[in-house]
Amino acid sequence: MVNLMASSRKATASNTPLLPPVNIPHLSNRTVDISSNKEDILNREVISSLRAIIPLPSNLLTEDISNHLLLSPTAPLQANMALLPLSTTNSHTAVIRPLRPRHMPTPPSAGYGPPQIIQWDANPDAQGLRKAMKGFGTDEKALIAILSNKDPLQIDTLRAAYERAHRRNLVSDIQSETSSWFEKALVQLARGPLLSDVHNLHEAMSGPGTKELVLNDILLGRSNADLQAIKSAYYHTFHDKLEDVVKGDLSMKTERHFLIVLAANRAEDSAPVDPRQVDDDVMQIYKATEGKLGTDEILVCSILSKRNDNQIRAIAHTYKQKFNKDLEKVIKSEFSGHMEDALLFQLRHATDKYMHAAKLLEDSMAGMGTKDHLLIARVIRFHWDRNTLANVKGAYQQRYGRSLGSRIKGETSGDYRRTMLAAIGEPW
Repeated sequence: MVNLMASSRKATASNTPLLPPVNIPHLSNRTVDISSNKEDILNREVISSLRAIIPLPSNLLTEDISNHLLLSPTAPLQANMALLPLSTTNSHTAVIRPLRPRHMPTPPSAGYGPPQIIQWDANPDAQGLRKAMKGFGTDEKALIAILSNKDPLQIDTLRAAYERAHRRNLVSDIQSETSSWFEKALVQLARGPLLSDVHNLHEAMSGPGTKELVLNDILLGRSNADLQAIKSAYYHTFHDKLEDVVKGDLSMKTERHFLIVLAANRAEDSAPVDPRQVDDDVMQIYKATEGKLGTDEILVCSILSKRNDNQIRAIAHTYKQKFNKDLEKVIKSEFSGHMEDALLFQLRHATDKYMHAAKLLEDSMAGMGTKDHLLIARVIRFHWDRNTLANVKGAYQQRYGRSLGSRIKGETSGDYRRTMLAAIGEPW
């Protein structure tokens, strides 16, 4: 008999609820080795018998059952609670233990997680902001000094403290007291990273045309946790599902690409690179592009949207080895328009995210006129993570032979310039 019952000693040690025994009569005289060091190889006959007793879902693969049984601590043998792994104390006793996720979820970026209470007094800065905007005239330098050196948690705390102390909305006050690109920059600092993303997305998809580069910047290369936070905040702010807005604003296969992204099914950063999966992805991409007449765009979009950065780097490296051609060149030759831009964004972000960020900043300043809405959004997005910002500034210096600060100084002026320089930690 295979006894699926936790021993008292093990249950006490692991706080695992006791489960009643499960009898498998025709295996009662068999020795089934499912010892803890062989959890991945559970006898198929045992699995078949377990299916007859425990209502395991039909879509659970045999190899998954070797690690997991669906059992409820409060309602034994009911497949309705949680996945639990199997290990043993001997050949006839299985111990049910809580399942550890195969790959730890990537944590949300700072400012994208649940609200937090931090040990920091925002009241002096809340008073300073009100003083800078109250009465005749505005103290622009005070606004810059207070808003430009806060991290995401501090800015959320400051915004709440301002409203609590003055019964006024900080963003609304900034909008009424400032103007032009200076206003746009201060507003994004005051909103913090998540709300800035949400409002920038809304503006990009409102009115005629879509600012496609804004969608790329905000949605591509993001963790599942960040995407879920963005979708939730968008709905809370504008009472529309972000997926529905994207459907109404993008067309055909580009829409499908972004819906794949918004499904937030990307491999977590902790998921390792599987050489077999990489080889398969490389062949799939080749067959979908160079290896056939026409291009299977959605297959390529799906691969680059569902793999993590390490996996995409491995795909690009292996593709070059196998076919002696850069994957970037393949994308440029096989795709066009917004889809080409989006795929290149995903590839470049994965292969060297800091150099890619440096190029995005340069693109917002290069050519005739500065694309100020992009420059502001990009500078302030990188500003929230000081480690990221330092690496981006280093990559910019390496690629373009000059500092990011000097480049921004030459493209901006006045309080707008001061805000941008303060945001990247440069003298202003």
